[in-house]
Amino acid sequence: MKLSCAGIRDRAAWEQAGIRLPSFHWEAMRAGTEQAPAWVHFGAGNIFRGFIAKLQQDLLEQGLAHTGIVAADTFDYDIIDKIYTPFDNMTLMVSLLPDGSMDKEVIASVAQGLRAGAAYPQDMARLKEIFRSPSLQMASYTITEKGYALTNIAGEFFPVVQADFDNGPEGCSHAMSITTALLWERFQAGGAPIAMVSMDNCSHNGEKLRASVMAVVEQWLDRGYITPEFAVWVANESKVSFPWSMIDKITPRPAKVVEEALSGLGVEDMAPIVTSKNTFIAPFVNAERPQYLVVEDRFPNGRPPLERAGVYMTDRDTVNKTEKMKVTTCLNPLHTALAVFGCLLGYESIAAEMKDPQLKALVEKIGYDEGIPVVVDPKILSPMDFIHEVIDQRLPNPFIPDMPQRIATDTSQKVPIRFGETIKSYAARPDLDVTGLTYIPLAIAGWLRYLLAVDDQGRPMACSSDPMLDTLQQQLSAVSLGEPESASDEVLAPILSNPALFAGDLCRAGLAGRIGGMLREMLAGPGAVRATLEHYLGR
Repeated sequence: MKLSCAGIRDRAAWEQAGIRLPSFHWEAMRAGTEQAPAWVHFGAGNIFRGFIAKLQQDLLEQGLAHTGIVAADTFDYDIIDKIYTPFDNMTLMVSLLPDGSMDKEVIASVAQGLRAGAAYPQDMARLKEIFRSPSLQMASYTITEKGYALTNIAGEFFPVVQADFDNGPEGCSHAMSITTALLWERFQAGGAPIAMVSMDNCSHNGEKLRASVMAVVEQWLDRGYITPEFAVWVANESKVSFPWSMIDKITPRPAKVVEEALSGLGVEDMAPIVTSKNTFIAPFVNAERPQYLVVEDRFPNGRPPLERAGVYMTDRDTVNKTEKMKVTTCLNPLHTALAVFGCLLGYESIAAEMKDPQLKALVEKIGYDEGIPVVVDPKILSPMDFIHEVIDQRLPNPFIPDMPQRIATDTSQKVPIRFGETIKSYAARPDLDVTGLTYIPLAIAGWLRYLLAVDDQGRPMACSSDPMLDTLQQQLSAVSLGEPESASDEVLAPILSNPALFAGDLCRAGLAGRIGGMLREMLAGPGAVRATLEHYLGR
């Protein structure tokens, strides 16, 4: 069986293999999208294929939509060339259930896959045509938080961004410049309204997207590439809106067991590839079943009835509260704690960590004992139900091949939100004692121990990529395993007092001494990380 337009015409073979096929008229969907596109999405990776594209598929199946999504990638063009085009833009979606079973479905809601970049003029011409169309209601994004960044840590524009500023709307390379150039096309074609919807997993994502677009607009306006009227139009959120959203679904890298299962059913060419941009991706997506998408309902040109596909459509304040609930309490802090200790203790899966009594107790303490007292209740989702699902079902799912090494990526960018915000909430509450926190400080101490790039057995260990890694490791260069006193308060102070890392000064908050003491316990020698966990969490 071949995953393609021709291949899925043999419905009986697919259904016999337990793989659901689309029931809607996908040929008509593609023709309709060609004539009147309504939705374009930037970022053609797994979270899009395994979640967002499935939303539109559900609407198509219900007869609530008649067009599909045009998927574009601004960075990794191999995804389009090697994963979309050979399979006629279809994806085999595999939901990995806690009992080990797999729910399998062909996702066929993507009408077209495009490479958004100056090197592909034909694809860009199609994108310009789409943006000129009054029927286009929304452009959505899953390009990772890095995709919105225009500057480096020093605040200097990246060379690719500076080149786009200098060269103007034609021939852009950066995602934000391409976005702004396409909006310029839309304005010149009559300026029909549009919603620009970031669905990336980062705080205030719509604000980040808008700020980057406006920065490009400002630079091009200064250079005379665009008109002041265009700048006014983009800034008018009744014309161009930038809704906020909160997204939650784990879509890890393709699992060998899934590839083998699909091949065993007779599905051809399911082997993963590694792209030139080092993306590990396959014609299938494996993911957990739980998923959440909360979107601010500001769509000036209309929108699909996403609520009928399980999306929570609400106001900005509720989106913000839901996102804060997830990233500061109910999921992300637990992930980060598991990530750093999992690396130190030699784990290669999050699910395996949840069988470790100390690590399971650690995330329970961080979540239930220290997080829930200051959690923001968004009302549309119960924080307690959400965290129960995370701890009891999602994290322990042995069939989700998620690795602590992946989650440990960019930890310095995550700590301010995942731990710092809870610390700030404690400090601001007269009825709570910030110095009484134990398990969040333990996780922070674990991260500092992780930065030494030595595991709990005393062996060299690779740290995951992080924009602050070199700086932090330099600041900890005097700290050594077997020499606890090398992690003196004076050595740690520049890190623990850095508000960019912790959304505040942990020295002033009264936590530096506790964190330092915990780190020194972990430096006693090989096995000290485990011993420290047992000290605070029992055997």
